Amino acid sequence: MLAVGKMNRLQVVRRSDFGLFLAGDAEQTILLPKRYIPKDAACAPGDWLDVFVCHDSEDRLVATTETPKVQVGEFASLKVVDITPVGLFLDWGLAKDLLLPHSEEQRPLQVGDYCVVYVFLDRRKGRITATARLDRHLDQEPARYRVGQEVDLLLVSATEMGFKAIINNRHWGLIHKNELFKFVRSGMREKGFIKELRGDGKISLSLQAIGQEAVGSLADQILAKLQEHNGVLPLNDKSPPEKISAMFGVSKGNFKKAIGSLYKQGRIGIHEDRIELAGD
Repeated sequence: MLAVGKMNRLQVVRRSDFGLFLAGDAEQTILLPKRYIPKDAACAPGDWLDVFVCHDSEDRLVATTETPKVQVGEFASLKVVDITPVGLFLDWGLAKDLLLPHSEEQRPLQVGDYCVVYVFLDRRKGRITATARLDRHLDQEPARYRVGQEVDLLLVSATEMGFKAIINNRHWGLIHKNELFKFVRSGMREKGFIKELRGDGKISLSLQAIGQEAVGSLADQILAKLQEHNGVLPLNDKSPPEKISAMFGVSKGNFKKAIGSLYKQGRIGIHEDRIELAGD
């Protein structure tokens, strides 16, 4: 079944001076304009192509081999490139910009601003549309994660308590301020970890692994970095958090646990201005 606003694998039906016609639903054919035909692919009738199906400037279905920044059913941070009485237009990587109607704005935006949106198919109007009203498109069912589970995060907005993020394209979560040990901004995609599943259904997140697994993984990274730098690094347990984060992307607390573990194992020495591999 043809999926508008998503990648599809479609079969070539025939060639024309305008491009390739691909088989859609039933007797429908969809044009792949000539400029999007892959130069290194066989495109004879009967061949299959991976294409994105969207609408052209006259709202007709059309195919492209370009890959958009976001598909229907997904969230993304996109740049505002134009504002008209109809709405805002966002750059999503295709020739025809994506419409964010004024009715779907969450806050005032200007050209050049970035906005986290959800992309959906407005079947009433027959067009692919963006909305900044995210709540209605996130899963309201209880989340089935486990503490320590690695997840994909899309950072959305700062709050008094921390930074809101979308988890695995499905749920809201919050990175509390004490977990924000490095610079973050709206639109960033990060690997995160489930820190707490609260009784009220809210989810607390961390930007670093949880528990002993975090210490072990970080210890391996520290050893590898030491080997890359002739056995010496200008860090220790008293180094500023910013220096630690810049080198390893972790909190000072986890760094101290990791070097403490390595020290107890006799694998490193800890000095006033550095750590070094044992024996160096």
